[in-house]
Amino acid sequence: MGKRSDSKKKNSNGFSFERTLWLAADKLRKNMDAAEYKHIVLGLIFLKYISDSFEALYNKLIEGKGEYKGADPEDADEYRAENVFFVPPVARWSYLHSRAKLPSIGKDIDNAMVAIEKENPSIKGILPKVYARPNLDKAALGGLIDLIGNIALGDEAAKAKDLLGKVYEYFLGQFANAEGKKGGQFYTPKSIVRLMVEMIEPYKGRVFDPCCGSGGMFVMSERFVKSHQGRINDISIYGQESNQTTYRLCRMNLAIRQIDGSQVKWNNEGSFLNDVHKDLKADFILANPPFNDSDWSGQLLTKDARWKYGVPPASNANYAWLSHMIYHLSPKGIMACVLANGSLSSQTNNEGEIRKQLVENDLVDCIVGLPKQLFYNTGIPACIWFISRKRIGNHERKRSGEILFIDASEIGYMRDRTHREFSDDDIKKIADTYHNWRIKGGKYEDIKGFCKSAKLEEIKKHNFVLTPGRYVGIKEEADDGIPFEEKMKKLTAELAKQIEEEGKLNKTIKKNLEGLGYGI
Repeated sequence: MGKRSDSKKKNSNGFSFERTLWLAADKLRKNMDAAEYKHIVLGLIFLKYISDSFEALYNKLIEGKGEYKGADPEDADEYRAENVFFVPPVARWSYLHSRAKLPSIGKDIDNAMVAIEKENPSIKGILPKVYARPNLDKAALGGLIDLIGNIALGDEAAKAKDLLGKVYEYFLGQFANAEGKKGGQFYTPKSIVRLMVEMIEPYKGRVFDPCCGSGGMFVMSERFVKSHQGRINDISIYGQESNQTTYRLCRMNLAIRQIDGSQVKWNNEGSFLNDVHKDLKADFILANPPFNDSDWSGQLLTKDARWKYGVPPASNANYAWLSHMIYHLSPKGIMACVLANGSLSSQTNNEGEIRKQLVENDLVDCIVGLPKQLFYNTGIPACIWFISRKRIGNHERKRSGEILFIDASEIGYMRDRTHREFSDDDIKKIADTYHNWRIKGGKYEDIKGFCKSAKLEEIKKHNFVLTPGRYVGIKEEADDGIPFEEKMKKLTAELAKQIEEEGKLNKTIKKNLEGLGYGI
C-alpha cells in the first residue's frame, strides 16, 4: 500500500497528538451540538495562538536587546510593525487560564474577544463571542482551557504556533465529519485539496476561490509554496464566502498561519449576485462549489457578461460556477474545480452546448474522475475539471486539441468505515501523470483503465461527453499463464462438487422437516 499522508508522531496510545487532543475535547462537549461546539473550540485555539505569538514578541521587547532596545512592550505599534496581533492584558492566555475555574470564565472570554477586535481592526467582527451562553457548562469550558493551554507547553514558540495551526486544521476536519452533510459546506477533505494544489502548482501570482469555505485551498497553496522553497509573499489570495459563520472560520484559519486574508470577503448574496472581485484576473483558481445547486438566482442573471460560452440553467449552478471562474481567469491562468459527475455528460438545459463550447474553445485541459466516499456531505460521484489558458505553449508542451482523461475512481484507501482518502503515492501518481503529459519532453503514455490523451475528433464522436471511463477503457487484467481449457476444467469440477454438496444438504433439510411433521 502507498504511503499515507497521516504519518504524525504518535503517543503511548498509538494516537497522533491532534487525535488525542480531539478525543479529550470531544469528551468535554457533552450534549452540545457539534455545529455549536466547533466555534467554542476553534475560537479558543485561535486565542491561544495569537496570545503565544504576542507573548514571544512581548518577552523580546521586555528584554530590550538589539533592535528592541528602549521599546515599550505595551505599545500596540511595536506588534503591528512585526505583523503580530496586539493582545491587551484582559485577553492574554495567562490571565484567562488563571480564571478558568471561575464561574465568570465565559464572560471573561467574550470580553477578551471584544478587546482583541478593538485593538486589531483587521479581524473586527471575526471572533466568536459565545462563551457566556447559559447552556455552556462552565466547568467543561475550564477543562477545555486547561487542555488547549497545554499545547506545546515548554516548546519553542515557532513550533508551538505551527502545532496550533495543525490542531486547528485537524479539528476543522473532525467537526466536518461530526456534522456530516452540513460539514461539507465549510470543509473540503484535505487529500482532495492537496491533489488539486499539487496539479496546478500555485507558485507565484493571484490565487482565487469564489466559494472559499474555511480556507483550505489557501492554506494548502501556502504550504505548497513553502514545501517547494518558494516565497510565501509571491502569492496573494482572493476569496468570497456567502455564509458568515464559515467566513469567520476562514479568517481565523488564515490568521493562525499569518496569511493575509484582507481580500477574502463576505456578503450574504454570494458570488453570482454580488461578485466582490469584479475586476480580478487570477493566475490560479481552486474551488469546490456546492454540487447541483438549484437556488442560485440564475433567472436574474440571464444577460450576465460572465456567460460567454452560453447561459447556464437556473435549475443547476454547475456551469455557472465554471463560467464565473473562467471569467476571472488571467490570460495565462489555470484552474481546478470540483463538480458532480453529471457535469461531464448532461445534455439538458444548454449544459451540453456550453460544454461543447468550452472544449472547442480549447479551455478544458484535464478531467479527473474521483472515487466515491471522498466527501463528508455527499455520496454523489464527483470529478475535477482543470481549465487552462496555457495550452498553446507558454514554456509547456503545445497541447491544443487534446484533453487528458484520468480515471481515479478505484484509487485511494478507506480511512474509516465511511470515508476514503488519497495516500501520498496516490496524489503523486495522478499529479505526475498530468505534469508529464503537460511538459515538454514529459514521459507520458496512455495507460488502459487509468489515463488517456484524447484528440478533439474522438471527443466529438462521444458528443462532447467528458466522462473519463469512455476514453481510458477497462484496465487489462494480468495474464496468470494458465491456459483457458485448464481453468474451465478446474471451474467445472468445483461446480460439480458444489452441486453434489447442495443435493446432500437438500436431503438433510427435507428429512429434518419431515421429522417435525412438515413433509415436502
